[in-house]
Amino acid sequence: TQHSSTSQPITTNPTPQTPHTTMPPARCPSLADLCDEHISSPQRLSVVEPGIFFDFGKVKSFHGRIETVRCFESNPIVRTVLSSPGENRVLIIDGGASKRVAILGDQITQLAINNNWSGIIVNGCVRDSALIGGMEIGVKALGTHPVKSVKTYQGERGVIVNFGGVEFVPGWWVYADEDGIIVSEKQLHKDDGEESTSKL
Repeated sequence: TQHSSTSQPITTNPTPQTPHTTMPPARCPSLADLCDEHISSPQRLSVVEPGIFFDFGKVKSFHGRIETVRCFESNPIVRTVLSSPGENRVLIIDGGASKRVAILGDQITQLAINNNWSGIIVNGCVRDSALIGGMEIGVKALGTHPVKSVKTYQGERGVIVNFGGVEFVPGWWVYADEDGIIVSEKQLHKDDGEESTSKL
């Protein structure tokens, strides 16, 4: 004899969704401490002119090897580069100091986070600043502008750029925090488990 029974729904705990994870930006030594230790070193150490750049990302202290792009009021190259693996580098964007459009917004900034870029320094403007302010990445720029850039000029990658009285050379090191920005030909610190490449 078969006994009929009312089917009861089976309750299971939902499988937790694994969030997209990225490597956190590497911890940056204090610029004040780095300058105290290395400012008289024979190695090249340059300080960006103060009072030009302002912080927009949630991360205020960041550093990494330099990658560069040069683009004026047109940002396709920025999206292309930040869509590639960052390996905790810092992208230097020379936007010609234009304050007529924004070179960087929240969507491209999110690409940088997804691809493990440590930070972005823009010689130009950003937009979506309220959103960028909550993102786990370092962003410095000249200011904000609500108008997005055009897409007509591809731009250049991996070139030496110069602004703020400093040369930014691909492969060199940049350090940034609330006190400013410095550039060095050699690494000035030791990451966890890594020996510094610069014995100054």
